[in-house]
Amino acid sequence: MSVVLALDQGTTSSRAILFDHDARIVAVAQKEFRQIFPQPGWMEHDPRDIWSSQIGVAREALARANLTARDLTAIGITNQRETTVVWDRKSGEPVANAIVWQDRRTADACARLKGRGLGDRFSAKTGLLVDPYFSGTKLAWLLENLPGVRARAEAGNLAFGTVDSWLMWKLTGGALHATDPSNASRTLLFNIHTGDWDDELLGLLGIPRAMLPEVVSSSAIAGETARDIFPVAVPIAGIAGDQQAALFGQCCFSAGMAKNTYGTGCFMLMHTGERPVHSSNRLLTTVAWSVGGRTEYALEGSVFIAGAAVQWLRDGLGIIRSSAEVEALAASVADNGGVYLVPAFAGLGAPHWDPYARGTIMGLTRGSSGGHIARAALEAIAYQSAEVLEAMHADSGIRLAELRVDGGAAQNGLLMQFQADVLGVPVVRPRVHETTALGAAYLAGLAVGYWKSREEIAGHWEAEVRFAPKMEPVRAASLRKGWERAVQRAKQWEAGN
Repeated sequence: MSVVLALDQGTTSSRAILFDHDARIVAVAQKEFRQIFPQPGWMEHDPRDIWSSQIGVAREALARANLTARDLTAIGITNQRETTVVWDRKSGEPVANAIVWQDRRTADACARLKGRGLGDRFSAKTGLLVDPYFSGTKLAWLLENLPGVRARAEAGNLAFGTVDSWLMWKLTGGALHATDPSNASRTLLFNIHTGDWDDELLGLLGIPRAMLPEVVSSSAIAGETARDIFPVAVPIAGIAGDQQAALFGQCCFSAGMAKNTYGTGCFMLMHTGERPVHSSNRLLTTVAWSVGGRTEYALEGSVFIAGAAVQWLRDGLGIIRSSAEVEALAASVADNGGVYLVPAFAGLGAPHWDPYARGTIMGLTRGSSGGHIARAALEAIAYQSAEVLEAMHADSGIRLAELRVDGGAAQNGLLMQFQADVLGVPVVRPRVHETTALGAAYLAGLAVGYWKSREEIAGHWEAEVRFAPKMEPVRAASLRKGWERAVQRAKQWEAGN
């Protein structure tokens, strides 16, 4: 049996999924790993945990399918994106914990860059906003705050990468230091117009170019696994950041098609074709992928806290025992009872971009219950996505015919129906839910001829369920107005305003 292995390295867990030629799942293995919170607003991962969990589930998935590495046609990698890793080129050991994309420690540094009038310069070249979310200021922080690290970096002894680069380095035994344009475009260091690292931006952040990985195609054989990883060399042929991989897995191959992924965060991407569309509404312009020498772009709206709000209900408040229980608890009440939860635990992403916002619950009365809070948490995910879609409409001039959805929280029927209601467009969930991993598999399979074309791939996409809007538009607008009021009260909280 010939299969493609997708390594899906996420924020809270590492997964490995084997796909066959019909894009069906053959086996899955998953393992959570440690989350590290050194200070309020800080979040880290041990890169060794990332690697050990990822290679462990890869081997486990093969064992579950009763297959070996000889059955692997190719490996595709998809990953949490802006998370920043620095390691020693000789020993392969990380110099510190990885700084996770949700980490806000560089908020003041970003404010200083914007105060110097550099925000527009970064935006024009990278398509991004100057925000702690992205890798560049995280890397600059490590260089400035870890003794001896800058000197080692300038001497060419240290390597920087997002998680895809770290995994490729480990998979190839240090033979490959690379990334793809979709991940590079999330660093604040990559010029999306020239397709290369930008020396001016590197200079502004004080980052030595020698640290940076080579930028390779999203769909091409970049390297092969080392013999101590698998007994045979397996080509690493697909690389994409998790949200771009999901866009590919959802077969959004034409300009105007869009998907929304409901994971730890919530990420909506709209394909815009072979030209970057500058956002006037505080969205991100990003590389979707580079395939066959052709670079394609997307508009993106990033919501920092989505499924993580449900995890907070479980781990922080203790009102549910498992994430799966949230739908029943939310359905125990007829509506939100006037309660709004703004889950700005890591600030607010698009279109607000407020690193100083903090979470808040508004509208509580003595009649408020755990059901109302659970419902407010789910509704917050939908409201945040609706804000992003409105901005996309304004930037692109395109009104969606439908929104394709995926990710863990997309399995929540109450949430998906409410999402359709507040958007006013149908929400469509596909047969294969693991579209992020599937996108990485497709990119790898295309590179080695396992799948011949995008048209062949698109033939595998099937809708599982379609949620049509049911709520009266007047009611939806009223709920949205309540959300907007709650968001205004959450903004700039940490800044003392």
